[in-house]
Amino acid sequence: MDIKSPADLPELHLNDIVTLRKIHPCGSYEWRIVRLGADIGLRCVGCDHKVLLTRRKLAKAVKKIVSAVDGAGEEGETK
Repeated sequence: MDIKSPADLPELHLNDIVTLRKIHPCGSYEWRIVRLGADIGLRCVGCDHKVLLTRRKLAKAVKKIVSAVDGAGEEGETK
């Protein structure tokens, strides 16, 4: 799913992986969502660096959602 405008930003969930338009200095484009609220917390998949972005800035920076966690369970969950 490609994101073209801030209005196209779908509902986000914790642990979703998103691809941003600019590359991080570590070489990774992928970020995991670790906080939802007025600001969105992102953690770099490559180097574990954490940043906070407003929803508006995230909407402009997101290129696509790589993997979305379904509502039934979280990734890596064991029973």
